[in-house]
Amino acid sequence: MTPARPCGRAQSHLGLIFGTLYPAYSSYKAVKSKDIKEYVKWMMYWIIFALFTTAETFTDIFLCWFPFYYELKIAFVAWLLSPYTKGSSLLYRKFVHPTLSSKEKEIDDCLVQAKDRSYDALVHFGKRGLNVAATAAVMAASKGQGALSERLRSFSMQDLSTIRGDGAPAPSGPPPPGPGRASGKHGQPKMSRSASESAGSSVLCV
Repeated sequence: MTPARPCGRAQSHLGLIFGTLYPAYSSYKAVKSKDIKEYVKWMMYWIIFALFTTAETFTDIFLCWFPFYYELKIAFVAWLLSPYTKGSSLLYRKFVHPTLSSKEKEIDDCLVQAKDRSYDALVHFGKRGLNVAATAAVMAASKGQGALSERLRSFSMQDLSTIRGDGAPAPSGPPPPGPGRASGKHGQPKMSRSASESAGSSVLCV
């Protein structure tokens, strides 16, 4: 059994650069020159390269231990690009085009259904997100209002206690008696005493 070796990231990046930069520049030249033949050629290449990249995502997980795996991938990309082998045109005309032509209607129906379902799901989750956000905003506002009222209430209580501490409390009972009232109280016995003395003198005179 062949021992597993670490996957070579350098070869993978080299194949990706070699398989994208040169074809991208060649596609630019084809679009600029409006050459239909070159345009169709590079469109077929990009379709094959997209399928190759999709398959590569899974093969890198399970076949990276295979000897010369990354070197074989680079050789395959070179075979696709070569103007002598015309690998991308060959694969497209022999396999991809017939398969897509026979399954085109089914693929279109699946895409339409997926588009509708994704739109419905987006609207559904969007509504749920808005409801959650609105509920959170209302709860935050109510909590903030309660905290604010408690804060204001504490401030008002502190202010009242400060005012009471600064001023003297007003007397709740009747005002203390003045000097005039006191003299009146003490003067009543004196008046009755003088009246009794005058009454006694009048009796003696009789």
